[in-house]
Amino acid sequence: MIKAYVLVVTNPGATKSVVEAIHHVTGVKEMHEVMGPYDIVVELEVESLGEVPPILSDKIRTIPGIESTTSLVTFPEA
Repeated sequence: MIKAYVLVVTNPGATKSVVEAIHHVTGVKEMHEVMGPYDIVVELEVESLGEVPPILSDKIRTIPGIESTTSLVTFPEA
């Protein structure tokens, strides 16, 4: 399994609607609203590394209200 963490910055007032939209994205294992430089932390879990880019570009980054994302992909476990 591959895990990736997506740190999301939302437009002011858009966090709740972004959280609702992310709930419907395939591969999302956990999600938390947080305080600090980011508004949401999303944990993805997928079978292969090749699944991560389409989820990010086609499913998450296209959600209205997202200002920016930072992605952290874990090393595959042996």
